[in-house]
Amino acid sequence: MANKSLLPTLSQVARVAGVGSATVSRVINGGERVSPETMVHVLRVIQKLGYVPNQAARTLKGHRTKTIGLVVPSTADPFFSSCAEVIQQIARANGLLLIVTATDNNAESEVDSLNALIRQRVDGMIIVPSNARSPGLCGLLERTNMPMVAIDRPIRNSGIPSVVADNAKGAQTATEHLIEHGYERIVCLTGESNLYTIRERMNGYRKAMEAANLNPVFDLSVKDYKSTELAIKNLLHGSKAPDAIFATKNQTTIYAFEALLKFNVAMPRTVALFGFDDFELASTVRPSISVIAQPVEEIGRRAAELLFAQLEDSRNEESAPAPKNQIIKVKTHLIPRSSCGCSDPLSYR
Repeated sequence: MANKSLLPTLSQVARVAGVGSATVSRVINGGERVSPETMVHVLRVIQKLGYVPNQAARTLKGHRTKTIGLVVPSTADPFFSSCAEVIQQIARANGLLLIVTATDNNAESEVDSLNALIRQRVDGMIIVPSNARSPGLCGLLERTNMPMVAIDRPIRNSGIPSVVADNAKGAQTATEHLIEHGYERIVCLTGESNLYTIRERMNGYRKAMEAANLNPVFDLSVKDYKSTELAIKNLLHGSKAPDAIFATKNQTTIYAFEALLKFNVAMPRTVALFGFDDFELASTVRPSISVIAQPVEEIGRRAAELLFAQLEDSRNEESAPAPKNQIIKVKTHLIPRSSCGCSDPLSYR
């Protein structure tokens, strides 16, 4: 990470703009008692220099807003909404308000959301990065020193601690479980292979298959229900139709389940199904769906604890700094149900 001493300061912005520091401060705080012309001029200088208010310095001075931000790809995804619920409970217990914003995994929207939270002067942020290598995100992180924690997807070489599930081990466990049932032609059905979580799950699947001397088969075409339906149709009519499918996230599992039902495929007798991530209906549909469950509450709780520890450190100059690039991996667990052949020996249509 860049040396913070090299970042532009408020005084430098004032000097380049030819105005006083108080004027720059008023512009940053909304522009009260600043003429429109001066406002535009100072904002241009701020943009040109890449100046971002030093939130850590404000915190040390006691300027707190009692708010924290949470940036997630989607609030509709059960995993992220559950994380938000846990973090909100912990924030409320600590007297803080949680502001949640969704990016739809779009790098530009993500930077906009982060900038909006910075302008709101949140005391810290928890983020699920859409793309940890995004130039916009990396540039923004280089320019700010706000307490921050990543969840689900680490931001490497950023100095930001993260809390993630042990995705590779979870996927390996799921695949080994299918292999123990006697399945050999196990297809990994996935998409968004650029995401850290998906890559880790693909690696775990591959490791289990290769250890059993089986051929890993990936279908990376999944984007929505239609693409999933087409993928399964092609797999079923291929020369080596699968006897099991491992889906790398809950939405893909749901799409796969619906497509198999549409094609009247008996589960698990003809094709077994195993998903990564539990979801509300997984235990109630027929057949019930076997999954690897992530400890959502633990992930949210530990991320919040890491953030609050940073906030406490910022109040206490004598406290030891938080470990840089710390990645906390939490264990997943297997929930065997009917779709893999565990709970019920009968097939369902």
